[in-house]
Amino acid sequence: MSKILSQKIKIALIQLNGSSPNKSDNLNRAARFIDMAMKKQPDTQIVVLPECFNSPYAVTKFREYAEVISNEHKSESIDFLSKVASKYNITLVGGSIPEIDPVSNAVYNTCPIFNGKGDLIDTHRKVHLFDIDIPNGITFKESETLSPGTKLTTFKTQYGNIGVGICYDMRFSELSTISAREPNNAFAMIFPSAFNTVTGPMHWHLMARSRAVDNQMYTILCSPARNMDSSYHAYGHSLVCSPKGEIIAEAGEGEEIVYAELNPEEIETFRQSIPLLNQRRFDLYKDISK
Repeated sequence: MSKILSQKIKIALIQLNGSSPNKSDNLNRAARFIDMAMKKQPDTQIVVLPECFNSPYAVTKFREYAEVISNEHKSESIDFLSKVASKYNITLVGGSIPEIDPVSNAVYNTCPIFNGKGDLIDTHRKVHLFDIDIPNGITFKESETLSPGTKLTTFKTQYGNIGVGICYDMRFSELSTISAREPNNAFAMIFPSAFNTVTGPMHWHLMARSRAVDNQMYTILCSPARNMDSSYHAYGHSLVCSPKGEIIAEAGEGEEIVYAELNPEEIETFRQSIPLLNQRRFDLYKDISK
């Protein structure tokens, strides 16, 4: 395992209300909250937005709100995110937005990622689609209008490598494990997510702590705020979980900005104390990162 960078990193999670039908209003609201975050803590280096922050989270709306994602022909949301990232010279994990592929016409739930120059440096298309039917709970089937992504995502920053998943991806531990191990060596997993008021109380904190402890890395969840006037009621509780499984910062249910400091050096110390990476028995089971 190559050494993770030791520089401390300040991060801000922007917990916005579930998005309205007006895309421009959603973008302007996100801009106001990012401005507030950067004015309050101007040394913030990474900012994260929630899942589907620019449009309603509804299977009937994904195609209607979908945009092409590229550096060459910047759509409304991509242009907005690019300008915000360059304005503050931050790494911006742009939550997720509905994306349309101009070649295949397929629609994806996609997280665009920008560097401090405003360049689109990577994207993550949600790999595992949220198709559930909980008795007396909730029924939701993203696959009615979305296609699944076909790659796992770990992107490089000046601070080290970071893995990305979107919401339901969190339930599949392989994504975090592959990001944490060589050659990716990610020090954190970021999940823009919109767990709901049924699945959130059951598994939100459990998933965050499990992914963190299993892989001895930071796990970061950014949720929309809970808006009971919208069609989808998000759980809220955006949080940062340490490699030891401790919740070091957490929002409530409403609109809020969560700040935290990540210290990758703590990962090295913890991995040396409990050396899981060197104790695995790949003679008995498969190394899924290979």
